[in-house]
Amino acid sequence: MKLTVITPSGVLYDETLDYIVISSKNNGDFAILENHAPIISTIDVGYIKMVKDQKHVFTVVINGVLEQQDNFVTIVAQEAHVGLNKDSAMDHLNAVRQERLEENRRRTMDFLKAEKELKRNIKEAKASKR
Repeated sequence: MKLTVITPSGVLYDETLDYIVISSKNNGDFAILENHAPIISTIDVGYIKMVKDQKHVFTVVINGVLEQQDNFVTIVAQEAHVGLNKDSAMDHLNAVRQERLEENRRRTMDFLKAEKELKRNIKEAKASKR
């Protein structure tokens, strides 16, 4: 079966697998094997265990939708990260989220500094008075 994981950044994972196991807080655990009946499911916060030739890789998913039909599984997720195990995938996701938070803080501070400077320049130029 073919699995494709898509995020806003693009295709994260696109491989042929033997089977997958999905674990989600709200929907529990379930597996999809070859020739599985069509299914659509949500993944709030969970992971996908991807198995090929007895080797496992994991993808942590946040806010995803899974669709399976005709041995094609597509997962569209708000966020997803791949790891050799659940913990490494989650650690990578948390690191990316932390970097994003720090970048947002830096941008907010830069914006506030620029706004303060603009107000000072307007006041000095007396452009606010007519």
